[in-house]
This record gives sequence, C-alpha cells and structure tokens, in this order.
Amino acid sequence: MADRVYNFSPGPATLPVEVLEQASKDIVNYQGTGMGLIELSHRSKEFMAVADTTEKLLRELMEIPDNYKVLFLQGGASSQFYMIPMNLLGKGKKASYLNTGTWSKKAIKEAKLFGEIEVAFSSEEQTFNRVPTPDEYSVSPDSEYLYFVSNNTIYGTQFPAFPATGNVLISDMSSDILSRKIDVSQFGIIFAGAQKNMGPSGVTIVIIRDDLLERTPENTPTMLSYKTHADKGSMFNTPPCFSIYAVGEVLKWLKKQGGVEAIEAINREKAGLLYDCIDSTDYYRGHAEKASRSLMNISFNLPHADLEAKFIAEAAAIGLNGLKGHRSIGGCRASIYNAFPREGVVKLVAFMKEFEAANPS
Repeated sequence: MADRVYNFSPGPATLPVEVLEQASKDIVNYQGTGMGLIELSHRSKEFMAVADTTEKLLRELMEIPDNYKVLFLQGGASSQFYMIPMNLLGKGKKASYLNTGTWSKKAIKEAKLFGEIEVAFSSEEQTFNRVPTPDEYSVSPDSEYLYFVSNNTIYGTQFPAFPATGNVLISDMSSDILSRKIDVSQFGIIFAGAQKNMGPSGVTIVIIRDDLLERTPENTPTMLSYKTHADKGSMFNTPPCFSIYAVGEVLKWLKKQGGVEAIEAINREKAGLLYDCIDSTDYYRGHAEKASRSLMNISFNLPHADLEAKFIAEAAAIGLNGLKGHRSIGGCRASIYNAFPREGVVKLVAFMKEFEAANPS
C-alpha cells in the first residue's frame, strides 16, 4: 500500500497490512454470516471458534505449558497493576519489585495498597537508563513474587535475560511479548496489553500458572478474580471480541513469518541497523546503556532540542511518523515492533545520515 507511512509510534502501533485488509472485510461480513465481526454474539459458534483459535495459536507460538491458563481480559495492562497484588497479596504478605521505568513505578504504587512492597532495585536516579544485573539486587525469601517489566517503551531498555529467583516470577511483557523466545515455565504470570506486538488496544493477555488461581482472597471482587475468568474461559462477561479476533489474525501472520524464533532474528537485525547508526557518530546519543538496550524501542537524542524538533518534522514530511520521544525525557524514539518493516528502518537510517550532514551541531 503505497500511501502508508512508516509508523514508529510506541502504541497503538503498526500492524501487518494483510491483517488490516482481512479485518476490513470481516468487520462488514464475517465469513458469509451476513453480519460484521463486531456484531456477532460472543456466545456464537463463529466467535467461540475465533477465541479458541487465538488461544491455540498463542499456546503454540509461545510454547505455553498445559498447566497455564490463557485469559483475555479488559481494562488494559494497567489494570494488572492492582489485579496481581489483589489476587496474590494480603494482610501480612510481601512482594518484591524491580523499578526500571514508568510502568514498574505505577505498578509499585498500586501494589502498596495491598501489602508490603520491597523495591529490590531502582534506576530512577539514572533516569531509568538501564536494567539491573543479577548481582545488583536480592529478593527476600518470604516475598510472594518478584515483579519486573521486561521492556521499557519510554526509556528504551530491556532485560537481556530474566531474573533467576526461587520466588514466583511475574512480568509485564506488554511491549516485547512474542518478539523473542522465552521459557514460559519460568513465570507465574505473564501479561501484556495487545496494542504493541499483538493487535489493537482493548484486550490484555494474561498467562497464569494454575496453582496461583487458588491464592485469591475470598473478599476479592468477582470481576477482579483471575479464577472467575479462568473458570469461564474468559467468557464470564462479554469479552473484547474485535481485539481478540485481531490478535488471532496477527498470530496467524506471525506463524507465517516462521514464528517467534524467526521474528527474533529479524528484530535483532532491525535494531542493529539503527544502533549501528547511533554508535557511528556523536551526533546521536542513545538513552539506554548498551547492555540494557531494547530491541523494540530505541530512544535517542540529538545535540539540542531545536534540532530534535526539526528532525521529527522533516522525518514526518517524508513518511517517517511517530518519532517524537516521550515527554518525560524528550528527544526521539523509534518503536520497531514485530510488524514494523525492515525497509522503514533502512529509510530512517538513511535520513539520519542525511540530516546530520545537512545540520551540523
């Protein structure tokens, strides 16, 4: 589609064109039913097949063990900031958190409403420019779980390897789920908002180990209990039908690309092109320390704010959209999730070199 721009937005983010084209048909008349997808009953055999296929594909692509439930929930990933401690903590219980960015900081704030929270590591004083090495923190044996954010969209950091702990491990993978191979069995809970790597906003995926469903305190509101949704196959109430459908279509696309292992290789190449450009000059400065660099979100600065504004405007004029950095750190940010095409990174790198030559600091 020649009229499409390269969308570097951090989320909602770019989706595969073939998924958008299929959705545009199905939203009007789904598989000859005479009804649009968003008109179908969530109890109909057509939509139940959509939900079943989406879960099956996710289990296949992530190699999710049988003793884990896959939930399709609403409320955005931010709702998990309180649902997790609400279900797993209680009076006299403790949990540990790694504070590596805005989203972990928000999660810590919510968790403190439900129990004692131990912040085992924080890089806030360094403007969240890195994630910890394993020897930089310890976790109390009596912590119910250790919580961390695998990838930080704003600051461009990512855990290259996951914490090793005897505690239940919980991760917010909203911005890098399905971008690299992981061992799900290491975790008690993985959750992710869909709008970066999986589909549009509206559905949050929660992958939870079966035994954790039994820890929910009795006074937990029905809709906020994981067991409620697990027992009903995510159909306790009307689920976000269109978002679940779109996730399923993205998963079909991902499988055609060769699955997670194949997309990881592509992601590493895309990020490498951009980091090589940044490292080749003093004109561009990456925010994250090299050992903590994200493959999904690359935050960088130019020599001064006026040049950054000009860079962003001129990039947009040639179809490189969404490069403005988060207001908390300014600068620029290129989000290059699974569906972002390699050609867009190549075009950005070429523009960066041309801009530097034309605008010396």
